[in-house]
Amino acid sequence: MSNFDHISLVNEINSNLTPFRKSQSDAMKGFAQLAQAAMAEGDISAKHKEFIALAIGITQHCSGCIGFHVKALQKLGATRKECEEMLSVCVYMGGGPALMYAAETLKAWDDMAAEHADKLALK
Repeated sequence: MSNFDHISLVNEINSNLTPFRKSQSDAMKGFAQLAQAAMAEGDISAKHKEFIALAIGITQHCSGCIGFHVKALQKLGATRKECEEMLSVCVYMGGGPALMYAAETLKAWDDMAAEHADKLALK
């Protein structure tokens, strides 16, 4: 399991990509349009699409993907229990390496949920 926090990782990735978004604006706009179209509500809900994206991130060993998709899932109202159920499928299909990233995902989930609760408490 990683020893970094996904909240900082997501912020750092966004910050590090700022110059790239400017220098490669057409490509990044295209990527953003692709993401928006792929993740839009359809016959498959946006929440289920985010779970699919998170599962791919886990099985591809992408910590940044885990952070971004956990954050999106929490915004969509997904529960930790739903996440755990999806993680069991990842472990079934990806074995031990997926299990390690499942643990990372649960830490990211809990950290981001706590951060959200802290922000609500300050309001």
